[in-house]
Amino acid sequence: MTKTISPAEVDNPPVFVSILDAAFERELLARLSRVEAKLDTLVGNGQPGRMRLAEEKIAILERDNVRRSVYDRILNGIIAVVVSAAIALHDHFGFK
Repeated sequence: MTKTISPAEVDNPPVFVSILDAAFERELLARLSRVEAKLDTLVGNGQPGRMRLAEEKIAILERDNVRRSVYDRILNGIIAVVVSAAIALHDHFGFK
């Protein structure tokens, strides 16, 4: 059994469908604007965004880590030389 649709039903869709469409459009636009705002804060809108600031901080930390590892190696070398000298010269210092 098929239902026939009158021309009036085709030209004038039910009102509740357009209300749902309008509510859906409002919700969709609100969510889209929130996504856009979050994207602007991450990437930056003409200003440095969070991602750029985070990348700069990571670069600084990496540079400091390399510098610290060089200082640690130098300090470890000095300690090794002192300990080795103390072991080698323990007779001269009076240690037994």
